Parts: sequence; structure tokens; C-alpha cells
Amino acid sequence: MSASGGTRAIVAALAANLAIAAAKFVAFVFSGSSSMLAESVHSLADSGNQGLLLLGGKKAQREATPQHPFGYGRERYIYAFLVSIVLFTVGGMFALYEGYEKIKHPHAIEAWYWPVGVLVFAVIAEGFSFKTAIKESNELRGGLSWGQFIKRAKAPELPVVLLEDAGALIGLVLALVGVGLALLTGNGVWDGIGTVAIGTLLILIAIVLAAETKSLLLGEAAGPEEVAKISAALVDGDTVTRVIHMRTLHLGPEELLVAAKIAVQHDDTAAEVANAINAAEARIRTAVPIARVIYLEPDIYKSDHTPAAS
Repeated sequence: MSASGGTRAIVAALAANLAIAAAKFVAFVFSGSSSMLAESVHSLADSGNQGLLLLGGKKAQREATPQHPFGYGRERYIYAFLVSIVLFTVGGMFALYEGYEKIKHPHAIEAWYWPVGVLVFAVIAEGFSFKTAIKESNELRGGLSWGQFIKRAKAPELPVVLLEDAGALIGLVLALVGVGLALLTGNGVWDGIGTVAIGTLLILIAIVLAAETKSLLLGEAAGPEEVAKISAALVDGDTVTRVIHMRTLHLGPEELLVAAKIAVQHDDTAAEVANAINAAEARIRTAVPIARVIYLEPDIYKSDHTPAAS
């Protein structure tokens, strides 16, 4: 993922959410709409989430240390996981509680033009943020579907912003429906039902985000295309004759560890093997630039060796 592309999407979402949160809270004060209160907390939580993503990106840039020899690239995964927790607790659970209270103790919406006007403004602002995230993602996802892109992306920022913005837009529609029905029927219960729907949506998105970032935290291998490029780059047909087995691991979104056992000629000298390993490492870095940590072990191939794997 382009770090600059992810940062642009985060900043666009942060600016939109701060403006929307303020507008929604003003609408809540004047109208008493629980959907507006839930949506203002949702937007405020989203603003905090974007702050967490920016902080994680900053911390991930620290140089490796003796205590952390592989660097801090996974900081981005940790902060993305925190985003899912914040979205679940602050956004989803609060909305469910507020919706339950409104259903239990309904009251009519006052000054209807405030929530409706703010929701329309919020749809425009979130649409701008969502459009930015889509534009940055399209430069990276290639022929992948959106579901595949979110599942396979090694950099968490764009999938997080995409899901947040999509959830925000759907939540705004739910809020509009809830407020609209409350105004048409004069029954504030519909406002509460809309709020509960928003909370349920946020919790579902948080669960998806948590599952994806948990997988990244546990450690994911390189994608099939990168594995194929590395395998092809390792073998030169002369000194390195085949890959006996291989393991890859993302140390961060833009840093890959490669460990492989490679077959060399049985009569090669130590100097020839060392030169072959250096040449293989150079070929790997050319084919897959994010492969920055490479460990190669030479061996004599035997037919009972474990097949190559990622």
C-alpha cells in the first residue's frame, strides 16, 4: 500500500468526521433526536479512530533496535485493531444503549429541520471522504473485488477507512429513515429503532475489522503473486537449482521476511555458494522490493524433502 495514499484517505476522513460530529451534536441539542446523539458519538469515535491510525503509522516508522530487531512495522496492525475495539464499544454499544432508552422512553423530535439538515450535510461530507478512500484503493486493488481487497490487504489503513465510511453512509441513511418516520408518525420510537440499527451496523463492521486485523497481528504470509515472484527469483538454474521449502511473513505492511532452503550443486565450493546466495537475495529484492529481511540456507536436494511453501 502506498503510505501517502493511506494518509490522504485518513486525513480526508478525519476532517469530514470532525465537522460532522460537531454538526450532529448541535442538531441533537436543538432537536433531542437520539439518532443524532448516537451519530455524533459515532463520528467522534471515527475521528479518534483516524487519530489512532495516524499515530500507528508514525510509530511504525521507528528504526529497529536490539530489543526489536525486526522494527516496529506491526504497530500499524496494533492501532488498527484498537480502532475496531473503539468502534465496537464507543460507537456500537453506545448507540444500542441510546436506542434502547429512546424506545423505552420515546419523545417527539423538536426542530426537525436541524437533524434533517445536518444529515444531508453529513452525507455530502462522508461521500467526499468515501470517494477519496475509493480513489486511493482503486490504485492498489487491481482486479480484486472489494471484499477480496479488504481481506487480502496487508496495510490496514485503507480497508479500515473504507469500512468506516461505508458504515457511516449507511448509518446516515438509517438515521434519516428513523428521524423521518418519527416525524411522519409523531412517534419517537422510530428514532430509537433507527439508533439501534446504527449500533448493530457499527458492531458488525467492528467485528469484521477485528477479524481482519487479528489475522495480520498473528502474522500473514506474502500473497500468492509475491510468493511466485520470490520462488522464480531464487532459482537461477545454474548454482541454485530449486527451492526446497520457503516461508514468508509480513513484518509490517511494507516489509517482508523471506526464509528459504535452496538446493545448490553438490560440488560447488563455499565461495560459489556464498556468491549464489548473494545473487539470489539481489534477485528477490528486485522482484519484490518489500522483501527486506532474507535468510537463505543452502542444501543438497533430496527427493524426500518437504515441498516448497509460503
